[in-house]
Amino acid sequence: MKKQDLLAAFAAKFNGEKGAVYASPGRINLIGEHTDYNGGFVFPGAVEQGIMAVIRPNGTDTVRAYSMDLDDYAEWAVNDAKGPEATCFRFVYGVARELIERGVEVKGFNTVFAGDVPLGAGMSSSAALESCFAYGLNDLFHGSVTRWDMVLAGQATEHKYIGCNCGIMDQFASVFGQAGKLMRLDCRSREFEYFPFDPKGYKLVLVNSCVKHELAGSPYNDRRRSCENVVAAIQALHPERKIETLRDCTWEDLEAVKGTCSAEDIKRAKYVLGEKDRVLAVCDALNRGDYEEVGKQMYLTHEGLSKDYEVSCEELDFLNDIAKECGVTGSRIMGGGFGGCTINLVKDELYDAFVKRAVEAFEAKYHVTPKIIDVVIGDGSRKID
Repeated sequence: MKKQDLLAAFAAKFNGEKGAVYASPGRINLIGEHTDYNGGFVFPGAVEQGIMAVIRPNGTDTVRAYSMDLDDYAEWAVNDAKGPEATCFRFVYGVARELIERGVEVKGFNTVFAGDVPLGAGMSSSAALESCFAYGLNDLFHGSVTRWDMVLAGQATEHKYIGCNCGIMDQFASVFGQAGKLMRLDCRSREFEYFPFDPKGYKLVLVNSCVKHELAGSPYNDRRRSCENVVAAIQALHPERKIETLRDCTWEDLEAVKGTCSAEDIKRAKYVLGEKDRVLAVCDALNRGDYEEVGKQMYLTHEGLSKDYEVSCEELDFLNDIAKECGVTGSRIMGGGFGGCTINLVKDELYDAFVKRAVEAFEAKYHVTPKIIDVVIGDGSRKID
């Protein structure tokens, strides 16, 4: 995605006008999946792929928006109670409304936007879109919201206007990312720490199965509800404790409610408690420079996501098995699940053989060519001068 192409499209769409250019990245998550809404830890980083938008206030109360990727156009009034129907524009609409609620005097604007985050790959193209417009509209309309406000505006957009009760990791990574660094985020306290990530002798690579996933609706929300059911059962047993999320629960707590919660809910909670432990183990391993331990924990995460949380699929399990056969240090499903990518920590000398084997074996079995995405950790939301 080139800035010049976007500016040219904006000029063509809006009578030769020029606008300001903003960008926000997609993200990877090394480990810590489905822990954000459970008050746990996550370990994401921004990537070089992202969403870019040209935006210019137009002096009216109407938003005029064009998606280059979808070749789709929509208009709506800033104060429209319903907003546009197309999902890509609802992200823009929702962010504008959330910024207004936070005191930013958003008026009408013209915009053209496009991205190179692979859709359906679990790299959070939606969070990149939200973060791009949260940053850009706050800047253009002289708002004073913080980066955390931008994160929360994006999350609220998902909840209110899209129907996905997501946590904060994706928007956090998109807004706060820094090149060459991963971030350990405590999703309960919002405290975070940057970790330099430059694994000598290893590459981080995504293998996109090209299986599309849809997180809005029941699959995602059902799993969140399972976690909440277990928390409620444990809180009922221990009214003297303040138990808000699975972050506050122990393995002993989970054992105690096996008779009162469904087997499915117990499985979901088992995965989350295990993932909480695995994220902290990876932090310790990174501090020691022990990437073999990081890889071991990644494989354990995949097993939990596949067997207990049940958000994997046949294609992703197949790619995980290929990684093991090729001697890849670590591999797991990445993102919300139900399709998308595996993230793989691969020794340099094994990289070419692994990629070749993964592509050929996947093509032979599923008649689809998986996409290989080399990961470079990039910067968060910003204005492009």
